[in-house]
Amino acid sequence: MATVTSAGVGSGLDLESIISATLQAEYQPKAQRIATQQSSLKVELTGLGAIKSVLAKLQDVVKDLSKTSVFENRTASVRQPSNASDEGDLISVTTSTTATPGSFQVEVEQLAKGSRAVSAPGSTFSASTDVVSASGGTLTFEAGDKSFTLDIAAGATLEDIRQQINKSKSNFGLSVNIINTGTESQLVISSNITGTGNDLKITGSSAEFDKVTTEAFGGGAGGLAIAAADQAQDAIIKVDGLQITSDTNTFKDAVQGLTIKALRESVADETAKATVDYDRTGVSSKIDAFVTAYNNVVETINQQSLLVSAPLYGDPTVRAIKDQLINALSSSVKDAGDFETIFDVGLKLNASNKLEKSSLVRSTNDALDSNFADVGALFTNAGGIAETFSTMLSGYVDSGGVIKGRQDDINVELRDLDDDTENLNYRMTTLEANLRKKYSALDVLIAQMNSTNNYLTSQLASLSKTK
Repeated sequence: MATVTSAGVGSGLDLESIISATLQAEYQPKAQRIATQQSSLKVELTGLGAIKSVLAKLQDVVKDLSKTSVFENRTASVRQPSNASDEGDLISVTTSTTATPGSFQVEVEQLAKGSRAVSAPGSTFSASTDVVSASGGTLTFEAGDKSFTLDIAAGATLEDIRQQINKSKSNFGLSVNIINTGTESQLVISSNITGTGNDLKITGSSAEFDKVTTEAFGGGAGGLAIAAADQAQDAIIKVDGLQITSDTNTFKDAVQGLTIKALRESVADETAKATVDYDRTGVSSKIDAFVTAYNNVVETINQQSLLVSAPLYGDPTVRAIKDQLINALSSSVKDAGDFETIFDVGLKLNASNKLEKSSLVRSTNDALDSNFADVGALFTNAGGIAETFSTMLSGYVDSGGVIKGRQDDINVELRDLDDDTENLNYRMTTLEANLRKKYSALDVLIAQMNSTNNYLTSQLASLSKTK
C-alpha cells in the first residue's frame, strides 16, 4: 500500500479539517490570552515612558533653577551719546555677578595706544633694497613686558628685515612698513603694546644696525625716533566725574563687577550712560520654563490616566506622582523673606491643576522688582522649591526610581510571555505530530477495510453470476 502523505487520502475522510479544528481549539484561546496581555503591558509601558519623559524634562528645569548663579546674573545696558549713529558707540560694558545695580555716566578722555618708531632724518635709506648689515647679527625688540630677538643674516636688506619681523612667530604685536617717498625709504614700526611707559625699544648687536634701532649700539639715539605724539599712552575715562586710567582700553573693575571698554574718545565732553540691573528677564524666562514643564507633566498624566480607557487609569504610581507634585508645589520655604511658597511670587493653580502666572496679589515681575534676592532664595535655599522637586523627581526618574522599577517589571513580564508563546508553539507542534500519527493509523485501517470490502463485494458479485 502506498505511504499516506496527507491525512484522509487513504480513507477518503476529511481528516485534515479535523486536525486543524483540534489545533485551533487548543491554540487560539491561549494565544489570544498571551496577545492581550502583551498588548496591555506594551501600552502600559508606553504610558509610563511618556510620563517619565516629561518628568525628566521638569527635572532638568528644576536643576537649572537650583543654581544660585541663575539669580546672581546681572545685565548691562548702555545709552550711547546722541551722535553715536555718526561717530560710533563710545563704550561697551559687560558685567559679572559681583556688580551692584545702578547707573553711571562715562566719558572717554583718551584712548590707549601703542608707540610708533619712524626713520629719523639722516637715517633713511635710498631704497628698500639697501643692505642694512653686511656681516649680520641680531635685533632685539621690547615693549612693556614683551620682547623677542631675531637673527639677521649677513647682507639682509631693509625689505628682508621688514618681512622677517612681520612673519616672526615671536612677534608680540609689531607691524613694519616701508614708506617710499620717491627720494628715500623710511622704516616705520608700530607696536600694539599700549600704556604710558611701554614705548618700543629696539637694539642691535652692532653699530651696523643703528639706522634700524631706537638706541645706538654705542649709546645714544638710534636711527628710529619716537615723536611725542607717537609715544604709547594710557586710556583715560571718567566715571561719574572720577578719572580712571588703564594701560589698555579695557577697564576691569573700575566699577566693581563691571568691565568697561573705551571705543572712541568723547566729543565735547559727551558721556554714555551705563545701567546695571538684575537679570530679571533671564530669571523670568526660567520660571516660565518651569511652568511649562510642570503643565506638560499634568497634561501627560491626564492623557495616560484620566479616562477609563486610558492605559494607566487607576494606576497607584500615577496617583502618587500627582499627589507629590501638589505637595512639592505647596511646600513652605524658610529664610526667603516675604516669600514662603511659590504662590507668593505670582503663580497659581487653575481649575485644571495647571500652573499659570497671576497678578491678583503680586505678579512675578513685581516679585522680581521688589525683592529679587528673595525670589532666588525661594528656589535655591536648602529645602527650597528646587530641592523639594529634585528630591521628589529623582525618586521616579533616576535609574533606581519607581518608574524604572515598573518598566523593568513589565519588561520581565513581556519576556515571560515571549517564553509562553514559544512553549505554546512547541506544544502545538507536538500535538499536531501526535494527531497526525493517530489519524494516519486510522486512515490506513479504514483504507484496508475499504479494500477488503471492495474485494468481498467483487467476489460475491462473481458468485451470483455463476449460478
